[in-house]
Amino acid sequence: MSRPVNPVFADLPTTVFETMSALARAHGAINLGQGFPDDPGPDDIRAVAARALVEGYNQYPPMMGLPALREAVAAHYARHQGLELDPVSEVMVTSGATEALAGALLALVQPGDEVVLFAPMYDAYLPLVRRAGGVPRIVNLQPPDFRLAEDALDAVFSERTRVVILNNPLNPSATLFGRDDLERLAGFCRRYDVTAICDEVWEHVVFDGAAHVPLMGLPGMRARTVKIGSAGKIFSLTGWKVGFVMADAALMRVLAKAHQFLTFTTPPNLQEAVAHGLAKEDGYFRTMRAGYARSRDRLAAGLAALGYPVLPAGATWFLNVDIGALGHTNDVAFCEDLVRRHGVAAIPVSAFYPDGSVRSLVRLCFAKSDATLDAALERMAGALASAA
Repeated sequence: MSRPVNPVFADLPTTVFETMSALARAHGAINLGQGFPDDPGPDDIRAVAARALVEGYNQYPPMMGLPALREAVAAHYARHQGLELDPVSEVMVTSGATEALAGALLALVQPGDEVVLFAPMYDAYLPLVRRAGGVPRIVNLQPPDFRLAEDALDAVFSERTRVVILNNPLNPSATLFGRDDLERLAGFCRRYDVTAICDEVWEHVVFDGAAHVPLMGLPGMRARTVKIGSAGKIFSLTGWKVGFVMADAALMRVLAKAHQFLTFTTPPNLQEAVAHGLAKEDGYFRTMRAGYARSRDRLAAGLAALGYPVLPAGATWFLNVDIGALGHTNDVAFCEDLVRRHGVAAIPVSAFYPDGSVRSLVRLCFAKSDATLDAALERMAGALASAA
């Protein structure tokens, strides 16, 4: 092919998730790399989706989303996070959180605008920023605590900054940013009149009695925040791709125009089911968190008993081990050896740093059955023994 193509996408490598999952399939490995649960998801939500598919309306739903889901989103966040949202003018449904991110960047970023990003980061952020014409300014957060330091923020924010993307809780580090970090970031947003795109898909998957604090709820941030949530993460239904966007009405008018020329809408039966799920009693969310926390603790205790240094995991479905403390300096080589020789797929965290500067961490997904986690631990014991 001799005609030019867009280098933003043409020059991208295959994602690390696809690479490691392909190796897992090829070697019959236990896949603790890509983040998806063993569990099929809540029975009642899936039943509502099935019934709505067979008995309900299957033509184009409204571009902004079914009114029932938008009302459910507003009620859900009022109850769980104290946010007051107008379901008509401040809530929109998208085909997953990644579509919401893409639409927000296309709507808010003009060529030459600077966009602040925090690494480790979801691998879609950087190409989406570049495709929108943005100039990335990246802050490398450092293990083990991955905090938002004042001097690091001061180095990247300026009068040219238009947008900052915050993933909270942060995947892959499993960090939940607290109020101190958020107030620090909000101060820079107010000082430089910056819009924050908040990828908060893990907001319900938090542990140890902690509570997610939305940046949108901080002083001065209501009108300058785009909040993004994910039914796939809340209800462990990653294949459904139902996201929701919340923003001040003035921002939403622009976000909606970008959305209408991307996916335009989302399957109505899934929207009906998610509306049902968002109205669940608090006990559902407590039980969900407790189940994942138990799996986290099972994997963490097993790894620690084998001699792997385990970093704190306050949220998400992931935890990290510090292979640098074991004398390893190349996380990619470690993960390739782990999957090829020992049959466990994991993710090298350097893939989440655009400059690859942190090469000492390996991410593992604990959203699996006890049997799967125990089998992975048996294999990882062999990996540690062979590396000794």
